[in-house]
Amino acid sequence: MSTLFVKYQGTAQLQTIKKDDLQEIPVDFPIKGTVYGTLLNYQDEINKLKPEFSAAPYNEPPKSPILYIKPSNTFNAHQHIIPLPDGVSEVQANGSLAIVIKKDAYKIKKEQYEKYILGFTIANDITIPHENYYRPAISQKSRDGFCPIGPYIISTDAINNPNNLIISTYVNGELKQQFSTRELVRSIGQLLEDVTDFMTLSAGDVLLTGIPNNPPLVRSGDSVSITINEIGTLTNHIKALNESYEKGENI
Repeated sequence: MSTLFVKYQGTAQLQTIKKDDLQEIPVDFPIKGTVYGTLLNYQDEINKLKPEFSAAPYNEPPKSPILYIKPSNTFNAHQHIIPLPDGVSEVQANGSLAIVIKKDAYKIKKEQYEKYILGFTIANDITIPHENYYRPAISQKSRDGFCPIGPYIISTDAINNPNNLIISTYVNGELKQQFSTRELVRSIGQLLEDVTDFMTLSAGDVLLTGIPNNPPLVRSGDSVSITINEIGTLTNHIKALNESYEKGENI
């Protein structure tokens, strides 16, 4: 049996159910809190940017986690439409393991990380392609509907090892990218230790573990699914804003 935190008929609640029954549960966006993204937590992403990091004024890669926020206007649900903004022909589909915080976490040690986690879910950090890594990519990452999360949260005791999960991205049913949390520069525990060294993560907050290099591009009309083994599949459909669209529209 697995403990899930879901929104069921509009009310957030804890349920204990069989994994075989997951697809039968109607869920909405399952998160209440701030969603923090993490950059440069996959080695291939760091390798790509080494020439830039070697130049002045930085001269070396960052030593602390690079964070950004996906604000509440970006929140989106499983099986809902991701709106493609006017003038944008394609966006990146960035699958990521999402950590849901159980209780306030400040200056925790990596060996204790499980005590602070409610569970794990799936995020798709939709991003307009860009090259500037030295200014916050607010315009590229913070558009309406650009952060689908779900479809539910799996408790930590239902996952064998969150540092060994396969993340697969499918576009129109075709596998476009696959990687593993084994490849994280900072493991789950290390990431939480490093982030909470300088800030508090509050109950209900979400921390995205990172995104690898070369994410697949998706366009209007495409269906994108992020699958993480032991968790499930998050599916959304891309639709241009110049087409008929209402916020929260289902596929």
